[in-house]
Amino acid sequence: MIWDGNCGFCRYWVTRWQKITGDRVDYQPYQEASERVPDIALHHFKQASRLIEPDGSIFSGPRSAYRTFTYGSSWGFLDKWYAQYGWFRKMSDWLYMRIAKNRSLLFRLTKLMFGGDPENTKPFWVIYLALIVYFIYISLVGLPL
Repeated sequence: MIWDGNCGFCRYWVTRWQKITGDRVDYQPYQEASERVPDIALHHFKQASRLIEPDGSIFSGPRSAYRTFTYGSSWGFLDKWYAQYGWFRKMSDWLYMRIAKNRSLLFRLTKLMFGGDPENTKPFWVIYLALIVYFIYISLVGLPL
């Protein structure tokens, strides 16, 4: 898996994926790996992540991310969905582009929702969701729980 080593958002999620896939996937930033893969132009690495499989198959963008899940994760079905369902492929491609254009904001949100340590994430999003439900409840009923 070749990714942008200068991107905090990317580094966070690659760290999570490494924990899931172990040594079954080799993760390298394109800043280091691009010289060893001369068949792929540098501007392609800057556009999206790339997964190069042992047989030489190359996957890009959301497919590269989903494909890594086939190496030791229960999320491997996402790769099959990407290949089989046009609606899922279009949604994934659209979402990937939105993420790519807003990585610094999404990195801050990621840390807010899961904590700053990708090796030891916390489900802070549950607390935020509970607070939202609580405030909706008191605004509708008018009384605290």
